[in-house]
Amino acid sequence: MGGLAVSAFVLFSWVLFLSCIFSVDGLSKVRGVNLGGWLVIEGWIKPSLFDGIPNGDMLDGTQVQIRSVVLNKYVSAANGGGSNVTVDRDVASTWETFWLWRVSDNEFQLRCLGGQFLTSNSEDGLILATSKHPLSTETFSIERNARRVHIRLLNGGYVQATNDHLLISTYQFQPGWDNNLATFELVIVANNLHGDYQLANGYGPDKAKMVLEEHRRSFITAKDFDFLSRHGINTVRIPVGWWITQDPYPPSPFVGGSLAALDLAFSWAQSYGLKCIIDLHAAPGSQNGMEHSASRDGSVAWPSPEYISQTLEVIDFLATRYGGHPSLLGIELLNEPSAATVTLDVLVSYYMRGYQIVRNHSSTAYVILCQRIGNADPIELFQAGIGLSNVVVDLHYYNLFNPYFATMNSSQNIDFIYKMRAPQLQDLKGMNGPLVFIGEWVNEWDVQNASQYEYQKFGSAQLDVYANATFGWSYWTLKNDMIHWDFEWNIKNKYLLFSGSSMLKTPSFLLLLALGWGIHLIIMPR
Repeated sequence: MGGLAVSAFVLFSWVLFLSCIFSVDGLSKVRGVNLGGWLVIEGWIKPSLFDGIPNGDMLDGTQVQIRSVVLNKYVSAANGGGSNVTVDRDVASTWETFWLWRVSDNEFQLRCLGGQFLTSNSEDGLILATSKHPLSTETFSIERNARRVHIRLLNGGYVQATNDHLLISTYQFQPGWDNNLATFELVIVANNLHGDYQLANGYGPDKAKMVLEEHRRSFITAKDFDFLSRHGINTVRIPVGWWITQDPYPPSPFVGGSLAALDLAFSWAQSYGLKCIIDLHAAPGSQNGMEHSASRDGSVAWPSPEYISQTLEVIDFLATRYGGHPSLLGIELLNEPSAATVTLDVLVSYYMRGYQIVRNHSSTAYVILCQRIGNADPIELFQAGIGLSNVVVDLHYYNLFNPYFATMNSSQNIDFIYKMRAPQLQDLKGMNGPLVFIGEWVNEWDVQNASQYEYQKFGSAQLDVYANATFGWSYWTLKNDMIHWDFEWNIKNKYLLFSGSSMLKTPSFLLLLALGWGIHLIIMPR
C-alpha cells in the first residue's frame, strides 16, 4: 500500500506540475493563429481577389492628381477644399491630391483633403470644392486613353481648364486626345486600399457576391482546423467586420455571408478542440483608416458618438450570439485603433462599456483590449482600470512597418526580440494587471535574402520570448500569398520550428506520458 501511495503522489505531482506549466489562471495559454483575410478582406493576403475588377487601379480611396496637358499645371483645391478649384500649380502636393469615391466602373466622385467634394453645382459653370454630401452633381465620368483622361458631367458636358487657370464644366463638344483644354493627365499617386469596401464596390453587388462566396467557402475549411489542432495550436483569432450584425443583407456595398462562415468556424473549433477569439477588425467609420478596417478612402470617422454607439451594438450582437458557446474564449473589442485619431479617453470609455456588455452575456469570456497603433505606450491600458476579471491587453509585435528595422541584419533583429520585447513583457507582467496577449506577430522581417536557418532562429527567438506573455500569442496569419506570413507554409517547410508541432511537446502528450508513468509505477512491483 505504501508503494501505491507514493505512486499516486508522484502521479498527482506530475499532473499538478503540467497544469502549472501550461496554464495561467486555469486557462491553457493561447497558442493561436489568426484567420486573417477570410471574413475581413486584405488584398495583400490574396491579391487575385481583385484581378477581375474593371479599372482596378481606380478603386475607392485611390489618390489621384490631375494635370492640364495644355497649361502644364495641376488642378488644385486651395486649403484642401471650401472654395473655387484652380489649375495653377506647378508641383502637386496635398491640395492637388484627390481621393476617389467609385460610383461605377467609370464614374467617380473626387474628395479633397478637407473632406469636401468637387461639384459642378454652380450657376456659372465653375467647378467648386464645396460639397459635403456627394450626389449626381458631384459625380463625374472619367474617360481614359492611357494616362490621358476626359472628365465628363453626367449631363454630357465636359470639364476643361481655362487660360486664366480656372476649371469649368461648359465644354459641350467631344474633345480629342490631342493637346486641348478638356484633356488632362491622370496621375495615380497611391492605390493601396484593397479591403472589403474596395472589392465589393469595385465588382458591384452580383459579381462581388460570387467572388466572396467562393472565397469564404474555400479559403478556410474544416481541414485547416484539423491541421492546426494536429500542430499544437489551440486557438483561432477570427477578424470580423461590423456589417456581420446585419447578415445576410448588410448595407451596400458589403456582401452577406460572413455570419454563416463564423458559425461554421465555431462548429469546426468545437469538433477539433480549439477555442475562438472573435476580433472586431473593422468598426463602423473605420478606427484606423486602413483597408483591414474597411475604410472607404483612408479616413477615420470612428471616434464619433454615433459610430461608437453602433460599435457597442456589434459587441452586444456577438456576445449574445456566442457568449454561451463552449468554443468561445474571448471577444476583442476593437483591432488596432489609431493613436493619431483615437484619443485614449475615448478608447477607454468605449472599452469600459464594451467590457460590461460582454459581461452581461458571459461571466467567463475574456475581454480583449487592443493597444493603439502609432505613438502609444501599452502601459496606458494597464493603468486604465478597465474591468474586474478576465481582461487581456493585446500587443502586436512586428519587426516591420518602421524605418527603425529597415537596416537591421538578422542578428540585430533577434537581439531586439531578447533585449527589447522580453523586458517589456516582463515589466507588464510585474504590474499585476490584465493578462498580456501577443495577438499578432509574424516570422518575417526586412532582412533581404535571409537563409532558412536565419528564419528559424528569428522564429525561435519570438516563440521563446512570446511564450512568457501571460495570455499567450497568435501568429498572423494562417494563409497568405506572401509565404513567410503563411503559418501553414512555415510549418510545412520548417522555417518556423514551433515545438507545438511535435506531439512529444504538447501538453496532452505529456499528460498521457505522466499518466502512463504513474500507472507503470502503480503496477510494477517495488
